[in-house]
Amino acid sequence: MIEFSDCSLFYLQENTKLPVYDKFNLTINKGESVVLIGPSGCGKSTLLYMLAGLLKPSAGQVIVEGQKIDKPRQSTGFILQDYGLFPWLNVVDNIGLGLKIRGIHKKEKELMIKQILEEMGLAPFARHYPGQLSGGQRQRVALARVLTLKPDLLLMDEPLSSLDALTRERLQNLLLEIQQKEQLTTVLVTHDIEEAIFLGSRIIVLSGELPTRIIGDLSNPMVGTKDFRTTDNFFKLTIKVRELLERGLEPA
Repeated sequence: MIEFSDCSLFYLQENTKLPVYDKFNLTINKGESVVLIGPSGCGKSTLLYMLAGLLKPSAGQVIVEGQKIDKPRQSTGFILQDYGLFPWLNVVDNIGLGLKIRGIHKKEKELMIKQILEEMGLAPFARHYPGQLSGGQRQRVALARVLTLKPDLLLMDEPLSSLDALTRERLQNLLLEIQQKEQLTTVLVTHDIEEAIFLGSRIIVLSGELPTRIIGDLSNPMVGTKDFRTTDNFFKLTIKVRELLERGLEPA
């Protein structure tokens, strides 16, 4: 379970404290697929960085599986918007980097990488470098690198935002398949309403005014059902999220 408990975060701006969050509370259950959506600048990515242990709240605490988070934990995977791949390493070496850092035996590492290459459809590109890959392929490499480390929590900061529509949709399907297969707790940041509804079993809508607050916490039990994108429930949720986002831009 994840808990943001009375979390506050302030930035100094011209000797004035600017509150991004003020006594913010949120609980996420194990195995949930949570999507954070809100206007630009509202602090969506900031929540991910606090959850990853890369940013410490000014007050309050973030707890994951009973552990207070004040530094990165081994079982948390984090995929950034630019994928975080090293251009001088090929696909195999990018995927295996975390395993190498953890000191995994060479034979075991090779077996794990071979398996994930097959699962992700990356085997033909094993010796390619990031600059030789499409955006969708680079995203698959980033996912593969994280998944080889067997995380119990996967954080993603707009991981599909730079992709074309069809590639984005295929990778949305892949992310959903992985989440359901591995029963991963996932927290994803997006600006895309339809992506939020397709991937989130729970959709958290954040306000536009600071300090940021939750203005919508929507359950989405239909996520993962066949042809979900074409159902009435999908369209109704789209309208609901859009209304909340528009309301969140209005002064409180």
